[in-house]
Amino acid sequence: MKNSEQQNLFEPVPVDRFQILSHDELVVLACQHQKIIDQFSKKIQRLEAINGELAQKSLFLNEQFITIKNKLFGKSSERTRAGGSSTLKKDKKQKVQLPSERYPNAPVIERHITLDRLPKCKCCGTEMPDSGMTEESEYLTKVPAQYYVVVQVRHKYACRSCHEDIVTAPNPPRITPGGSYSDELMVDTAISKYCDLMPIERLARQASREGIKELPPQSLIEGTHQLADFLKAVYNLLKNEMLSATVWHADETTHRMLEGDKKSNWYLWGFLTKTTCFFEYHDTRSGDVAIDLLRESKCEYLISDAFTGYGRAAQETNKLRAEKGLPLLQHVYCNAHARRKFIELPKGFEEISQFFIKKYVRIYRLENLSQKYPELRRKIREKMRKHFEKMRSRCMQDKGGYSSKSKYGEAIGYFLSHYDEFIRFIDHDELPIDNNPAERLLRSAVIGRKTWLGTHSKRGAETAAILFSIMESCKLNKVNPREYLKNLVQDLHQGKNPYTPNEYASLTKNN
Repeated sequence: MKNSEQQNLFEPVPVDRFQILSHDELVVLACQHQKIIDQFSKKIQRLEAINGELAQKSLFLNEQFITIKNKLFGKSSERTRAGGSSTLKKDKKQKVQLPSERYPNAPVIERHITLDRLPKCKCCGTEMPDSGMTEESEYLTKVPAQYYVVVQVRHKYACRSCHEDIVTAPNPPRITPGGSYSDELMVDTAISKYCDLMPIERLARQASREGIKELPPQSLIEGTHQLADFLKAVYNLLKNEMLSATVWHADETTHRMLEGDKKSNWYLWGFLTKTTCFFEYHDTRSGDVAIDLLRESKCEYLISDAFTGYGRAAQETNKLRAEKGLPLLQHVYCNAHARRKFIELPKGFEEISQFFIKKYVRIYRLENLSQKYPELRRKIREKMRKHFEKMRSRCMQDKGGYSSKSKYGEAIGYFLSHYDEFIRFIDHDELPIDNNPAERLLRSAVIGRKTWLGTHSKRGAETAAILFSIMESCKLNKVNPREYLKNLVQDLHQGKNPYTPNEYASLTKNN
């Protein structure tokens, strides 16, 4: 086929021309037409796909803009459900709650779905305009974490009279003036590591997936050090809160100092009161660590395991208190440790093991009951005494028949040697039955130890102690650490006094 004929494929072809074309030429012409039609169909489909993609991106960017606006300037909507109350109460009769009712603090984005072309009536074919009626549905969505660069432009003011003076608007206060990271980014990094137990290297990889490539983990770690230095006053307040409490839990666990010190085997010491968590890292497991804290404290009851370091700390503290005429410190031992001794008995001791396990089952059932009815706690706990006495009688009966070096002999010796400390909680309503709260306190640090292995410097250990103390105190007082740290940092920048999570919980409750 000639070129001139190919260029005029869309021009009307005279009827007589079809008559003079051969069958083969007609087939070629039809194929050419079909090929061009297919090409245009693909382009149309591609344009429709691009149009749909642009619409989705526009919608997504709109949601991102609303999220950033809410973060910078607060909620942009005061929308509430019927009833006019901003606090949405749960309806007991309603089995399935709408997302806006289940999550009342989440921002609400109202998205209107309309038609680009007016539909036609199926009956008469007339175009149907918008009636004003709507049908609503809800779902929960999430916008990925937003990283953006703030360009800070400080305006300068010049005298137009004498032209001798220029004043520049001051920098807003920041934890690290002139630093590359904002206070919010430092707080977020600290929460990710010391509250959510996410290694900072993993946080940097997560940021990479959000478009922030090669965010250096080491500089983020340095940001946590700077935040810890900034919050050191809160750490000191937590220590003072702990020292003024009368009931303490204490426990310790191993910690690796990867570099920066001659000793690689360090220890994390955790102390817990009703409202305060306090951590310290030391290169020793000596009881001197507990002695240094107890001699300054008002602690009257120390709940721990039977580690000799705590026993020596109690003895040294009582010597000092006896000289000053102060109330003596009483030791309370953990019943969970005593029960564990009998649970771990080897094969051949099943009958003996079950005897003690069943007694402790009854004891813990009574303890659970006493927690439900605190006004009857003393009477309920008194019923435990007979079970403890039966266990002691069994130990006294079997003591001479087993070697003290056997597992059962060790369990007997452990139980009888500290019997008074095991049952001391019965006569004191404020004392717990075991030291499980302290063991739970160390759980986050132990899980973190498995992910980031240890600390690389003494400064890293101090940072971990400060930030773990703050995060765990927030959990203990049921305080959102993100809200607490946001308000705390702002108040410290304004020159206000620092406050602990327990004090913050009291302030928010009163307000």
